[in-house]
Amino acid sequence: RTLLPSREFLCSRKGQLLLAESVLSFITFICYIASSAAAFMMAPLIEFLLALFLFFAYSSKLNEKFKGIYWPLTDFLRCVTAAIIYFAISIAAVSKYSDGASKAAGVFGFIATIVFAVDFYITFNDLVTFLKQGGSENATEAQKSEGNSVDHNIPTG
Repeated sequence: RTLLPSREFLCSRKGQLLLAESVLSFITFICYIASSAAAFMMAPLIEFLLALFLFFAYSSKLNEKFKGIYWPLTDFLRCVTAAIIYFAISIAAVSKYSDGASKAAGVFGFIATIVFAVDFYITFNDLVTFLKQGGSENATEAQKSEGNSVDHNIPTG
């Protein structure tokens, strides 16, 4: 029970995206192993492991326990690089190799590209919202500290 994610997280948008990323990465990995384009199998394997790690990290609320890592930015960078890499290797697999497993890997790679792109778009919007909120709080704190420093520098005569 402790290893299984909560039902609440599985029903969330982030949980469903991470689950879809994990499944698509694993299927793409298996297709690349069976194909003549086996040189591309490392990218889906790494993305599968990263998506699986983040799936369990978010479901077990590790992101709330480890505050030193900025989780949304890490997730955003992972999704952007995954979408770019999947797009590139999918084009290569479909155009360069003629066997069915390579074509299947390319198709699943294109689907994974779309899922990763949706994830990085949503994560980017959350990131921008957070930075806007953080930026206004930092500006308010800076104004308060400037006001305090000006008060301390008033010459007394």
